[in-house]
Amino acid sequence: MPYTITTGFTAGIAVTIVIGQLKDFFGLTYPAGTATVETLDKVTALAANFGTFNWQALVVGAVCLAVLFLWPRLGTLGAKVPSSLVAVIVGMIIVPLFGMNVSTIGDLYTINAGLPELHAPQLSIDLLREQLPNGITIAILAAIESLLSCVVADSMISSHHRCNMELVAQGVGNLGSVLFGGIPATGAIARTAANVKSGGRTPIAGMAHALVLLAVLVFLMPYAALIPMPTIAAILLQVAYNMSGWRNFAHLCHTASKGAVATLLLTFTLTIVFDLVTAIAVGMLITVVLFMKMVSEETEVKGWKYYCDADSEVTHLRELPKSVRVYEINGPMFFGMTDRITDISVKEFTKYLIIRMRGVPSLDSSGMNALENLYDYCKENGVKLIFSHANEQPIKTMRRAGFVDLVGEEHFRPNIDDAIEHARELIAAEEAAKGAKAA
Repeated sequence: MPYTITTGFTAGIAVTIVIGQLKDFFGLTYPAGTATVETLDKVTALAANFGTFNWQALVVGAVCLAVLFLWPRLGTLGAKVPSSLVAVIVGMIIVPLFGMNVSTIGDLYTINAGLPELHAPQLSIDLLREQLPNGITIAILAAIESLLSCVVADSMISSHHRCNMELVAQGVGNLGSVLFGGIPATGAIARTAANVKSGGRTPIAGMAHALVLLAVLVFLMPYAALIPMPTIAAILLQVAYNMSGWRNFAHLCHTASKGAVATLLLTFTLTIVFDLVTAIAVGMLITVVLFMKMVSEETEVKGWKYYCDADSEVTHLRELPKSVRVYEINGPMFFGMTDRITDISVKEFTKYLIIRMRGVPSLDSSGMNALENLYDYCKENGVKLIFSHANEQPIKTMRRAGFVDLVGEEHFRPNIDDAIEHARELIAAEEAAKGAKAA
């Protein structure tokens, strides 16, 4: 996935996390039924209910945020004990100690300890037929977000993930989850970033994370209910800052091309305004279009009388007969550049047109159609086509289309010198035939 897209939606997700945590960080209260699913809904609710601001919640959040940023500077102790764990403990202590009016997890959610029950899945052909499209959609989206989590982790530790292993593990995990009433899960970007920031570097870190959550679920849920919501918000604000990559974002805005910057900003905006799926789809579409434009601009069609460069098969200048014209094509021949073939022209005295294709790595159906139109143009003007140094993929495409038989196998030469010599032989044969006829 292009770097501009990953940078854009990583920064967008960071902003989305920040917006989602401002309510708890400031201790706001929303009326029952307030819609806060989409990011814009959250912004609207924040603006409409900021009058319910709770300064005590802000104090707790600010203290925990300070702990998160200052604790790692305490040397060995700060390096071994995660700052997020310290912030949770500090939050759980100061709220009851000072009798602060701050919401906790237990105040807002129902806490149930213990393991979930095992449920055997109900399978049927009708259910499979009905839910298969939904399952495929969820699987694709889950795979995209999980791999995005990997990209975020890679950028934080300068590493490289194993994408196949990531997706296999996610699939196995989701199969196990559904047996206990779970829903499809992905690699969570926020928790991944928090794990990496706390020192996680190997798959063992993820396993330890799962075991700790299991222990909390079974044994510590009554204590987890005491965690203040501003503390959770502070932790996620730090996670958002760490994963935002704002330095890379600013660097791209200053150094990347206009198209890349536009893609970056659009992906960033769409991630915030809509969702990750929309941002990825639009960003990839724009990137593909920009890539095709870039490749088409790199492809050139030019004519020459004498040609020599360092990569040439020989180093001497070529002497061309007056009736021979040479055009060289450099770059892939695909639908984005076929109009350039129409730039090829012949003079009234031109009898042979050599197309040098050593710089053409690939040829698609649109490029093939352009060559067929060129053949028709040459035939109308009494000009014979000769091809020089057609590479493996283009020659296969031309054979499959019947173009080699149409032009003639003998008119496909291995290099430019052989093509020019072939043209000389044809000219000599024509002159000999004219002389014999005149005699």
